[in-house]
Amino acid sequence: MKADVKKVLTCCVLFSFVLTGCQSGQQAADSQKAVKEKTAFQTGQPWRPTIDNRADVAIVYGVGGNPSDKEKQKMSFEERVQTWRDHGYITHFMTGSAWGEYQDYFTGEWDGKWHLDEGQVTKQGDTIWHGHMVPYIVPSENFIKYMQERHLKRVIDAGIDAIYLEEPEFWARGGYSEAFKREWKAYYGFDWRPQHESAENTYLSNKLKYHLYYRALNEMFTYAKEYGKSKGMNIRCYVPTHSLVNYSQWQIVSPEASLASLPCVDGYIAQVWTGTSREPNYFDGVKKERVFENAFLEYGCMESMTAPTGRKVYFLTDPIEDRARDWADYKKNYQATFTAKLLYPNNDNYEVMPWPERIYEGLYKTSANSEEKTRIPRFYSTQMQVMINSLNDMPLSDNKVSGSHGISVLMANSLMFQRAPEPVAGYDDPQLSNFYGQALPFLKRGVPVHLMHIENVSYPENWKDTKVLLMSYSNMKPLEKEAHQYIADWVKNGGVLVYSATDKDSFQSVQEWWNQDGNTYKAPSEHLFELMGLDRELKEGEYAVGKGTVYVFRHDPKDFVMKTDGDKEYVETVKRLYERIAHAGELQFKNSFYLERGVYDLVSVMDESVNDDPYIIKGKLIDLFDPELPVLDEKVVRPDEQAFLLDINRVENPEKPQVLCGAARVYEEKIKDSFYQFLAKSPVNTTNVMRVLLPKAPKHVTIKDAKGRELADTSNSWDEASHTSLLKFENNPDGVLVTYEW
Repeated sequence: MKADVKKVLTCCVLFSFVLTGCQSGQQAADSQKAVKEKTAFQTGQPWRPTIDNRADVAIVYGVGGNPSDKEKQKMSFEERVQTWRDHGYITHFMTGSAWGEYQDYFTGEWDGKWHLDEGQVTKQGDTIWHGHMVPYIVPSENFIKYMQERHLKRVIDAGIDAIYLEEPEFWARGGYSEAFKREWKAYYGFDWRPQHESAENTYLSNKLKYHLYYRALNEMFTYAKEYGKSKGMNIRCYVPTHSLVNYSQWQIVSPEASLASLPCVDGYIAQVWTGTSREPNYFDGVKKERVFENAFLEYGCMESMTAPTGRKVYFLTDPIEDRARDWADYKKNYQATFTAKLLYPNNDNYEVMPWPERIYEGLYKTSANSEEKTRIPRFYSTQMQVMINSLNDMPLSDNKVSGSHGISVLMANSLMFQRAPEPVAGYDDPQLSNFYGQALPFLKRGVPVHLMHIENVSYPENWKDTKVLLMSYSNMKPLEKEAHQYIADWVKNGGVLVYSATDKDSFQSVQEWWNQDGNTYKAPSEHLFELMGLDRELKEGEYAVGKGTVYVFRHDPKDFVMKTDGDKEYVETVKRLYERIAHAGELQFKNSFYLERGVYDLVSVMDESVNDDPYIIKGKLIDLFDPELPVLDEKVVRPDEQAFLLDINRVENPEKPQVLCGAARVYEEKIKDSFYQFLAKSPVNTTNVMRVLLPKAPKHVTIKDAKGRELADTSNSWDEASHTSLLKFENNPDGVLVTYEW
């Protein structure tokens, strides 16, 4: 945001929140509407100076707080909200849809009935717990009513007009409780069947889990919008959720893409972070963590899920993760996931962190081989704050990430239906390899593959720029036959479809539309091929369909990545089809991705690729992954590394004084002849490092706290080549006033 606009908006926001304390809920919501909600974070805690990270939105968690908090909240929900409003934040609300501080429901306080039997239960009869007296829930109609009346109503009454119901999750290993059995009978019309006994039972069980949370979110969000309207409020509803890639890997069932078509859903938070992206996968016969590649696919999955339907999506990254690691591990993987999300230039909404209290105040290992623990090192908090403050100004861009575009991989929600904690007879898909077998052979060669959701094929925007579609029904099945007509029409109009599957897995014969109501297809692919005028049972080979082409591999895609050099024929065939049949240009192979995004340069170089060459970028570059913010003429990025750079040569109005980057957010800028002043805010116990662009070397630099006292232990140095001042001082959420004169 530009300096003058930022100043005006800041004043407006501060004034509006001064008024909020004596306003009605509706007036409080109205006062937030004019402000851009670009960056956000979630917290169960009230405001305090150690976690004041200066994003636009504080998403206040839980009417009863966050179940993971060790101490019970000492403030009411409304009081917690007010603490953030008092410090200039827009306030939203988040709570779990599958778990939360809902003990009053389970113990009967709400309606006089005991409901602990509504938890998700494993084959062994164990309830799946998220915390003490916090089970993962089978979302009954009664529980939905409880959430509406006890939580959503209260939040809207508090003047909050944006609600996030996160992680609608039903574990694949669940499905054995009495509550689930009742839902099974109501949904299918016949008695419950143990999921572990067959592929069909597994599929039917997971399909029901999917339906239950689809129903729950639909009813809860619809209620929120209708109740909000009764108070003159426009309630916006979002679903924070892991990607379909991750839920399928971790054997969790969730509605995912289907929600994007519901009128009551306004968008998502893409919950992608080190913990999800470090899940190992296979490539070239090797199983290991591939964090950047996984994150790139996860963010791509979430973007393609929302873009065709016009929904908003926040991309999340986390500077740490749920599992205990050391600070160096967190830093390396944070850089990988952060770079991956910024390589999607059509999105500029970000959740900059979850749980700042955990990040700033938690204790983690000083090194991988040490049990000594410490709070976040100053160098890392400085780097992290430089990164998250850049997100406040991150522009949209029409530029595309480097590489050959036009290859899409088809996905479906039913990827989750074929996942099970125990082996399923006639089916095996280690680490979701049938998905990665289609994506990684190209991603690892520097091709920015696009992920397409079968649930979105009816939207024309869904097909934009796709030249070659890769698909398989080895690990998923189409829930609606209508999707096939859209795929067939696209092929007939010139598209190239590459289908890879043996179609012999045990899920091909589950009770579904292709073998019911008079249909006799042995596999859903037979219906698709028939629509295209081809034989039902196609042998491996190439077939003309109208203006388009179908190529069939009678291999499951897992063969392409679980074996050394297993993808050679697959890659060569797709390359030929891309170049000679789709006429999409040369399919370029390389080991890197690059994107120019406003003043920012983003680079990722992959290992296990076509070569081990470094990527070299030249310019007048500030290294934003280095907490010292050095100015470089050249940056060398090596395999398994990423870079985030600011090119001073591309700065608009270079004669205008401006903060280029820093570990604090800038407010109240004032520019006069030979004078530049601003207020910098960031959490206490962190160090600010800034690069400030000036017309000439400053003669005087003063740095004062909010009470007008000059700070000690500050430093500034001048770099004549870049015309930047490097400034360092200790942060303060009350603000540090910096004045330059030249």
